[in-house]
Amino acid sequence: MAKSDTLFIAIGGGELSKADSVLEGFLEAVKKQRDPRILVMTVATNEPERASDKYNSIFRNRGIKHVDTVDVSQREDAYEDRAVNKAELTDAFFFTGGDQLNITTLLGGSPLGQMVQQRVNEGVIVAGTSAGAAMMPKTMIISGDSVKPPTSGGVEIAPGMGLFDSILIDTHFSQRGRHGRLLAAVAHYPKALGIGLDERTAIFVRGHKFRVVGDGAVTVMDGSDVTVNDLPYRGKGERVGITGVKVDVLPEGYGFDLNERRAISPSLKKIRVAGDEE
Repeated sequence: MAKSDTLFIAIGGGELSKADSVLEGFLEAVKKQRDPRILVMTVATNEPERASDKYNSIFRNRGIKHVDTVDVSQREDAYEDRAVNKAELTDAFFFTGGDQLNITTLLGGSPLGQMVQQRVNEGVIVAGTSAGAAMMPKTMIISGDSVKPPTSGGVEIAPGMGLFDSILIDTHFSQRGRHGRLLAAVAHYPKALGIGLDERTAIFVRGHKFRVVGDGAVTVMDGSDVTVNDLPYRGKGERVGITGVKVDVLPEGYGFDLNERRAISPSLKKIRVAGDEE
C-alpha cells in the first residue's frame, strides 16, 4: 500500500509545456526534494526517443538538473539491472502517453515493475499523462467508443497498475467526447468513481482527496446510487440505460473527497464573476 501522503498526478493529456499550472504543480512537489531526480518512463509510447527528448527538455528548462529515461520496448528491458537501479534512485516517476496496455503488460510482475511499486510504497511521486494516467487505478479503460452514447461493448477494460482503487480514469475527456464510454464503464463497475480528465488538466491525489489543476475540467461520475442499470440485458452494440448517476464537473480550484464521494468547492467569493473587473 502507498503511504497516505504519496502524491499521484494524473494528467488528461495534451501538450504539457502549455499546461503551466499542472507543470508548475508537479515541479513544485518534485523540488521539495534536495537535488531531485525525475525518471521519465516511456514504456507506453512507440516513439521513446522522441518522448525522452521532449520531456528532458521540458523538465531541464524548468530547473531540474537530473532527468533520466527508462524505456521498456520489450519485456526483457524490464529485467535489466540498470533500469531497476534508476527506479530505485528517483524522486519522481513521469509516465508518458501512448498505450496504457503496454505499461501493464511489459512492466507487470517484472523486477522493474516491482521496484516501481516498492518506490510508490515508500512515497515517491508518480505522475502520468494520457496513458500514463489511465493506467494508475486497479482497473483501467483501454479503449472504447467516443462521441457516442453508452453502449454494451462500447468500452474495453483491463487490470491497471493498482496504484489506487475504486476509480476509473479516462483522458482527453471533453476534447474527444468520451462521456458515453465513461458512463459505459461506470455501468460495468457502479461502485467505482468514473473520472474524466480534460487535456492540460490534472488531479493531484493525496490519500483520499484530490484537487483539480489546469485549464479544463474534471468530470466525476458516481454510480453508487444507480437505480436502473440495464447493461446485463443488452446485446453488443445496443444502447445502455442507466439512471441515478451523480455527475460533478470540477474546474481548477475544486477538489473531491474519494471516501465521502463529495465535491469540495472553493469559496465562491474568490471566483470572479465575469465583468467585475471591467
